[in-house]
Amino acid sequence: MTHTYKTHGVCSRAINFEITEDNKVHNVMFEGGCNGNTRGVGALVEGMDANEAIQRMEGITCGPRPTSCPDQLAKALKEALESH
Repeated sequence: MTHTYKTHGVCSRAINFEITEDNKVHNVMFEGGCNGNTRGVGALVEGMDANEAIQRMEGITCGPRPTSCPDQLAKALKEALESH
C-alpha cells in the first residue's frame, strides 16, 4: 500500500513510500530535502522490515533541530503501521 506523510520540522516536504503486507518498506521517495541524503536513506531501508527501520532511525536529530528526515520517516512508518 502506498502512503504519503507530510513532514514537520525538516527541509523535505513529504515522504512517499510503500509497506507490503509482510511489513517490508519499498520505494521511499522524499519530496525536497538534501537529495543525496534522502536518496541514501531510501536505499538503505529498501526491503527492510518497517519495525527495524523505525528502531534504527527514530530519534535521530539534524543539527539543532529536534528531528531529521530519518526520524520523520520513522514517524511515517509508525503511523502507516498503526493504520493497518
